[in-house]
Amino acid sequence: MARSPKVLAKKVERLRRRHAAAEYIESEWGIPCKPKTLAKLAVVGGGPVFRKAGRTPLYPEDALDDWAKNKLGPRVRSTSELPEAHQ
Repeated sequence: MARSPKVLAKKVERLRRRHAAAEYIESEWGIPCKPKTLAKLAVVGGGPVFRKAGRTPLYPEDALDDWAKNKLGPRVRSTSELPEAHQ
């Protein structure tokens, strides 16, 4: 009696290398971003989460989206509405 293999419906995680991740942030979010910036943030902290495949950092798109959302300030009608720290 042959069994059919179980098919797991998993969402494939879209991973981007550092250069493509920087381009994605710029094109999708309009936030200036360079691969060297992501490299520095990977060392000092404060950047998007990533995985490593050997020596290659790989950034999941959802992590890039989360990081970009957190970089954006609140919507305002005037600069006077911005908190002191953002002026």
